Amino acid sequence: MDIRELQGYASFFMTIFLVVVLYGYIVYLYRSEKKGEKDYEKLGNIALDDEIHSEPINDSSANSDEKKERNK
Repeated sequence: MDIRELQGYASFFMTIFLVVVLYGYIVYLYRSEKKGEKDYEKLGNIALDDEIHSEPINDSSANSDEKKERNK
């Protein structure tokens, strides 16, 4: 077995590994959006709606107040 053959096997298995990781990440994004944890569609529109008078996507002060009340 020479180095070219090892490189071929390594390339094949690395491609398979990266495909599995990609599909796992896609499933993770889909499940988190279905659960309502994040709305990736809103986050994707940041580049399209980039004006000075646009409303923020996430209001960090309101989110922190809600989290404090949930933890009580």
